[in-house]
Amino acid sequence: MKNYLDAALRLLRPNSEYSYFGNDYSTIVWHVLDGDAPTKKQIDDAIEQVKANEKAEDQAKVKAKEAAQAKLAALGLTVGDLQALGL
Repeated sequence: MKNYLDAALRLLRPNSEYSYFGNDYSTIVWHVLDGDAPTKKQIDDAIEQVKANEKAEDQAKVKAKEAAQAKLAALGLTVGDLQALGL
């Protein structure tokens, strides 16, 4: 399972250093803070942004794979043909 709290904190304060316990916002200890500490709402919003970014990346990968397979098909090749060649 992805640690979304950590991903959100890195998104919001990439140059800061912190620690926390059990994925709990209330336990965050800022060792080096670049700017003000983000609010719980800001972190929750950043978590949603991280999840949306992941979803968009996954969709882009699927589309890229489909486009590659279509190009192979246009050339008369299949994924199996490439695997047989070790590619």
